[in-house]
Amino acid sequence: MTNQELGVFGEQLAFQYLKDRNYEIVDRNYRFGHLEADIICQFGGKLIVVEVKTRQTAEIGEPWRAVTRAKQRQIIKVANQYIFTNEVHLETQFDIISIVHNNFRTDIEHIQDAFTP
Repeated sequence: MTNQELGVFGEQLAFQYLKDRNYEIVDRNYRFGHLEADIICQFGGKLIVVEVKTRQTAEIGEPWRAVTRAKQRQIIKVANQYIFTNEVHLETQFDIISIVHNNFRTDIEHIQDAFTP
């Protein structure tokens, strides 16, 4: 599986994970210029912007560690555009879904309120 295929697979797993927990998915792969928000959903009266990180191994660190402060700023910029364009008036939360998937296991970790603007 290529890195791109793994990323698409991970996003689909995260999508199903959220749906199974009654999150209302409102957008996927929302783009603003060259930036993207993987999943935008609503739950508990909040708008939740979810970054999905998928790796085949956690040997060099859990996938969520790849969401650096610079990446967080990019996600926040996309979220601001989404909120402005769609006139959203909800509290916003930023989550990360960290996935390790290989032939031996699939681990999903949902980190709620992972970072703030």
